[in-house]
Amino acid sequence: MKVTPWEVEGKINYDRLIKEFGTKPLTEKLLKRLEDIVGELHPLLKRGIFFSHRDFDWILDEYKKGNRFYLYTGRGPSGHTHLGHLIPWILTKWLQDKFDAELWFQLTDDEKFLFSQKLELEEANKYAYENALDVIALGFDPDKTFIFTDIDYAGELYPQAVKVAKKITFSTAKAVFGFKNESNVGQIFYTSMQAVPAFLPSVKKGKNIPCLIPLAIDQDPHFRVARDVLPKLGYYKPAILHSKFLPGLGEEGKMSASQPQTCIFTTDKPDEVKKKIWNAFTGGGGSLKEQREKGGKPDICPIYQYYYYLFEEDDEKVKEIYTSCKSGARTCGECKKELIKRINSFLEKHQEKREKARKHLGEFVLKD
Repeated sequence: MKVTPWEVEGKINYDRLIKEFGTKPLTEKLLKRLEDIVGELHPLLKRGIFFSHRDFDWILDEYKKGNRFYLYTGRGPSGHTHLGHLIPWILTKWLQDKFDAELWFQLTDDEKFLFSQKLELEEANKYAYENALDVIALGFDPDKTFIFTDIDYAGELYPQAVKVAKKITFSTAKAVFGFKNESNVGQIFYTSMQAVPAFLPSVKKGKNIPCLIPLAIDQDPHFRVARDVLPKLGYYKPAILHSKFLPGLGEEGKMSASQPQTCIFTTDKPDEVKKKIWNAFTGGGGSLKEQREKGGKPDICPIYQYYYYLFEEDDEKVKEIYTSCKSGARTCGECKKELIKRINSFLEKHQEKREKARKHLGEFVLKD
């Protein structure tokens, strides 16, 4: 298992990550507190896809006191958005609706340029605005959502980033991120930029505002550093909700754009989706006869996981898919066929909203 902000490989042990990263499990008791406040829980929370946190209990305490929080999340634009990227954004949208919260969405075109051997800065910037269309297509409130790229909003971000950078030693960056002598100086500085949206609204409004960051667990190291530095600058530590990774369509590992055949991109056409799903690894038997006799293994099957994560909201139906797979009553072909329909139905609607979003970028995007 390897989990860094730039690489995720192998079979992920989330209990081990909680211990190694020093986070806290998202407990039933804490989820009940959230449910008591907003009246329900999103499936991503009920099903443990968001599984870990830093100071989420504090965020709820502050909210109960009347100290409202804002949301912050983002995307490293190295290519088109895939379904795995949507997981934190979907919960962020739900939280925005439930708490009437602002969202600050960072597109880290500088990061992707600094850490890529092939991607040019102009290309990363272009992908940033393509990715922004997927954010807008999810239905965020244009009056409360602020999208920006690090390059095009650098005039606001950089003065705050240097204040963060002054408090981070190279030894800290090296210990947290594993930098080496051959790492370029931009890579070493970069985490200072990612820290800025965790306190920028506090700067702008002249008062401390709590910040909640829903993200995939691989991005946590940036905010371990930020949480150490920001109190030294007089700001709150950001609270964090960590999600698991949507599996790729291969035998193991998260969905990754570096393996496009195992990814469903939001720009994929119906035939591309069909081909990828039909060629996907499953937890089924080697033959239909074996599947019927011995049943399948949904726990290792990405097809089942797609229902569990995104494509079946009814908890009872999810259980039915699981048990019928294990018993052999449901075949891999049936599961794949139905999933193709559901993904293509979702993408058809999403792509329509995505195209409409091109006309509304200016309502969301901040530039210097």
